[in-house]
Amino acid sequence: MNTIKYNNKQITPSKVVCIGRNYVEHIKELNNETPDTMVVFNKPNSAISDKLYFISEDTRFEGEICFLIKNKQIDAVGFGLDLTKANIQNKMKKSGLPWERSKSFNNSAVFGEFIKFDGDITKLKLELYINDILIQFANYDLMIYKPLEMIKEIQSFMDLEDGDIVMSGTPKGVSTYKINDMFIGKIFYNNELIVETKWEVSKS
Repeated sequence: MNTIKYNNKQITPSKVVCIGRNYVEHIKELNNETPDTMVVFNKPNSAISDKLYFISEDTRFEGEICFLIKNKQIDAVGFGLDLTKANIQNKMKKSGLPWERSKSFNNSAVFGEFIKFDGDITKLKLELYINDILIQFANYDLMIYKPLEMIKEIQSFMDLEDGDIVMSGTPKGVSTYKINDMFIGKIFYNNELIVETKWEVSKS
């Protein structure tokens, strides 16, 4: 079973629950329709990785603020990348088929370390740099659905177990990447850096 790092310990999530289309500008950049209800999909434990691999020419990165669950509540925060095989996803969407082939493959949920968080969720923000260029920016105000809404909606039909991760959606700026690209993901609280993760893209 794959693990993530939480306060220097290894935790084994049973699943990763992802919120799709949660930022207006990201919906626009991919020419998607704005959903009437929250878009929720899962990545299995086998998708979890602490390394960022080059998957294919059409694979996109999506930086996200991520939450670790304990006792059915947010217990920790970290930076994550939701990797997507864009060509396959586009084909699935056109056919009205599920996204798993494009979203839930091995090493498609990439996480840095999580840290304990019991502060004001409204003060969180994310920055993603690739090769020292700011590529993505996100904060609470830009989210369509807020974190506590996500937790409530998910638990209306699915149990969140201790160690599970909720990925809160990606802002605009998604694109493909290549081997040797340098990623730096940052989470801020009240404009103070609390989590930073670095990856160099390698061959799978």
